[in-house]
Amino acid sequence: MKITIVGTGRVGAAIAFAATINPLASELLLLNRTRDKAEGEAIDLLHASAVRNTNMRIRAGDIPDSKGSDIIVFTASVPYGDPSRKRSELAADNLHVLQEWIPPLVEASPDAILIIVSNPVDALTYAALKISGFPPHRVIGTGTLLDSVRYRSMLSAELEIHSDDIRAYILGEHGDTQFAAHSLSVTGGERFYPSDTSRQLFQKTVNVGYEVSRLKGHTSYGIALATMMILDSIIYDLRHTMPVSVLIEDYFDVKDVCLSLPSVIGRAGVTRVLRPPLSEEEQQLFRHSAEAVQNCIRSMGEF
Repeated sequence: MKITIVGTGRVGAAIAFAATINPLASELLLLNRTRDKAEGEAIDLLHASAVRNTNMRIRAGDIPDSKGSDIIVFTASVPYGDPSRKRSELAADNLHVLQEWIPPLVEASPDAILIIVSNPVDALTYAALKISGFPPHRVIGTGTLLDSVRYRSMLSAELEIHSDDIRAYILGEHGDTQFAAHSLSVTGGERFYPSDTSRQLFQKTVNVGYEVSRLKGHTSYGIALATMMILDSIIYDLRHTMPVSVLIEDYFDVKDVCLSLPSVIGRAGVTRVLRPPLSEEEQQLFRHSAEAVQNCIRSMGEF
């Protein structure tokens, strides 16, 4: 198993560290626009791996070194600048980053699964799908996975039930139009309905990423471990269901856009996209998310 991480900024480095602590692969390759940064991270991680019971090879390299990768994790991005900057404002600049990196990566690893972490993740997942020419099941965006984990954590504290036993999803865009699918929320077979408390917790979920960025200048650890959830399910063919950004094909009149729906993740990538029965209000919110992401895609220009 060979994993390539593209981009060794704060998010890419955090994912690489998580992959060193929990070594899932035989080889971990780090790529970065500035080779020295990737080299430094690789050496530091190699030293860290010495205290783990692993013989995983960790190194930096260039695109030709990524040949034969099973999974490519794409985190490369232009700098955020202002921590309060909206994700959608990065779209056009990050499209150029994709256009530079994706074609040679695909040529080197034509059978890889591509995981998009860079923001705006839904628009970039769609762009990566088109640029790579990969089938939809092999292009996955991290989407609302971390948002859903945060939401379950807050519900867990409120309900005093372990978060693993709560099935609650944030769906749609990983952005301002995301929504809590209250009609799908259950624990122990019992549905829990929207309330003032759940609405407040959802709103807190929407805002918390921006709040963390305001306080420390960026987010990294949460998205790193969310990405590891995807990697784990792929590598061990666990078939976990998680809300990730995938190509939507005719779901409540939405198609040809990438948004988060509960999806089954296994060794082949997305083995199944679930089509849960949303309420009328949630259907409208899903369509609203689709419109927002499609507008973002159009704003990026040709690709």
